[in-house]
Amino acid sequence: MASTARRAGVARGTHSSEKLAQQTARKIETDIVRQRWPLGRCLGSEADLRERFGVSRAVLREAVRLLEHHQVATMRRGPSGGLFVRSPDPDSATRALIIYLERVGTTLPDLVSARLLLESLAVELAVARLDEEGIRQLREALDQEAQFRASSGMSAPYLHQAIGGLSNNPALELFINMLTALTERYSRAASTHTPAAHRRSADMARHAHVAISEAMIAGDVSVAQHRIRKHIEAIADWLTGQSQQLSAADEPEHSSVAPTAKLAEVVAEQVRRDIAKQGLNAGDLLGSERDLQVDYDVSRSVFREAVRLLEYHSIAVMRRGPGGGLVVAEPDPQAAIETMGLYLDYKGIRVEDLRILRETLELGCVDHVAKLIDDEVVYERLRASLEVDTSTPEGEVLERSRTFHTELADLSANPVLSVFLRVLMEVWVRHSAALPADPGAQSGPFAPQIEAIHGAIVDAILAGDSALAKHRMRRHLEALTDVWRP
Repeated sequence: MASTARRAGVARGTHSSEKLAQQTARKIETDIVRQRWPLGRCLGSEADLRERFGVSRAVLREAVRLLEHHQVATMRRGPSGGLFVRSPDPDSATRALIIYLERVGTTLPDLVSARLLLESLAVELAVARLDEEGIRQLREALDQEAQFRASSGMSAPYLHQAIGGLSNNPALELFINMLTALTERYSRAASTHTPAAHRRSADMARHAHVAISEAMIAGDVSVAQHRIRKHIEAIADWLTGQSQQLSAADEPEHSSVAPTAKLAEVVAEQVRRDIAKQGLNAGDLLGSERDLQVDYDVSRSVFREAVRLLEYHSIAVMRRGPGGGLVVAEPDPQAAIETMGLYLDYKGIRVEDLRILRETLELGCVDHVAKLIDDEVVYERLRASLEVDTSTPEGEVLERSRTFHTELADLSANPVLSVFLRVLMEVWVRHSAALPADPGAQSGPFAPQIEAIHGAIVDAILAGDSALAKHRMRRHLEALTDVWRP
């Protein structure tokens, strides 16, 4: 790019300042979720939708662009046209969160910690339901890896991805696919290894993958879990000494957007890459709108659509007025969380799927936070996260109780665990709000119960009793599942 970045001091946006188009898009998405994803159904013509939501043509068209970017609906023009529901693509959600995790400086230990937790769980769930078809899928993954190794001299994560799929938990499968993709980025950075060293590593991975699959097929969960943990630790050892932080400089040159992506999406992705490759920080100015149109060789309308996508994902914002231009924004995962939440809702994720994953992630967070109890800041933040008390209106309990769980994840200092838990909380709250509470599952107001158990978990953490804290957290999540089970 021709422009030189300089500090511009942009402030981070908030939900209260979101544009009307984003709010309209979310309302349409809510309608789609409420109707349980009626694929192919027309939600109305452009005129119908403008009247229904009380917005202008410009606002509705921007909302439609966001819906198409999320791949939940598409606008067809012509006499029989309208906004039609479509199936979302997980690649969009995965790419959005990978971008966020890259920008916040996710490290190799962060990835390894998350993989150890989630892939051990995936092995347990997969073995419990493994049948002849599942065995075929495991062995097919091994065959695909052998072919890839023969042609490239390198290993591939097909077995890990197959285990995620066999867990029958759509969120777990999606998270494992993300983690293997992030690990591959580190592998590409391992340029100091010779081709012969890569082949030796691929051979060791092949041996480990065969051993893991054999233990799974034999139904030996503990052995399979032990082997996959040792294998993940070996991957970490292989990558140790290379870059310890994700870097866009290690990305392949080809675009990571879908082949059918619109030009504005391609431009937005290229801007994002340029920000990362130049090492720009929040507040840096990329250039004026006019200069950037020339740099990227696109029309004003295409560039402005690209800017809307960049703003939605908190990558960059357009500052108007003298000295203005496109400014790098503070990282904010909310748009990516919403995107992934929509995909998981489409996949029909069950409340039990959410509970199992939340338990694994939150117990892992408790272990991390328990090691930091001597930090006064940790103490204060844990106490401040207890927002639910006896005065909390029942209709606000779910939303306000989210603060405790997300703060616990943030205090773990692992952005992977934190963002995954926030995805699950987003889906959990939406599911919980949509389900009628079982009167027999609780007695009296719910707020006092939440106040008591959250306080008890924090007390155990601050007392250094992580075992008791995990016991209380597990019981808490089981109770929530019973209350809002469909």
